[in-house]
Amino acid sequence: MYENSFTSDNEPLGAMKGHEVYINLNIDRPYPPVPRRLEYPASPRAIEALEKHIQELIQLGLLRNVGHNGEVEVTKPVIISWHNDKSRMVGDVRALNTYTVSDRYPIPEIQESLTQLSKSKYIKSMDALKGFNQNFWIPKAKKLLRIITHCGIYKYLRMPFGIKMHHRIIKD
Repeated sequence: MYENSFTSDNEPLGAMKGHEVYINLNIDRPYPPVPRRLEYPASPRAIEALEKHIQELIQLGLLRNVGHNGEVEVTKPVIISWHNDKSRMVGDVRALNTYTVSDRYPIPEIQESLTQLSKSKYIKSMDALKGFNQNFWIPKAKKLLRIITHCGIYKYLRMPFGIKMHHRIIKD
């Protein structure tokens, strides 16, 4: 079942195939009421970093170019976050998270986990590289995960970091 979940020469990033994810919104009308038409302004250094991140994400199969504003109804801007001269591309999904149904399965308490582990003979831990990116979206959800940059508009083909319910999805 999980043989496709690990990296290979053909799949540089693991994937949870057969486990498509949806976004459960708490509104009936289309989200958002007013689409974003312009990207956030950025410095030349941030623009260069953003272009690099976009190319990496396209090569990993996480992003796909979907054109420019006229063809797209939902977009989110991105920013570049810097820490110790390393950059990270961050989509502004705050508005989406506002309309997303909250996780009803909080992280288990430590005592509960220890009780379950006490019955085990062997304990094994595996860390999923970019675990949140290993989940695919159902087609309907992809339109909610479009980002706008100076290079155009892209859609996430897999779950990006920052989505409100990603903890529940990874636990499932």
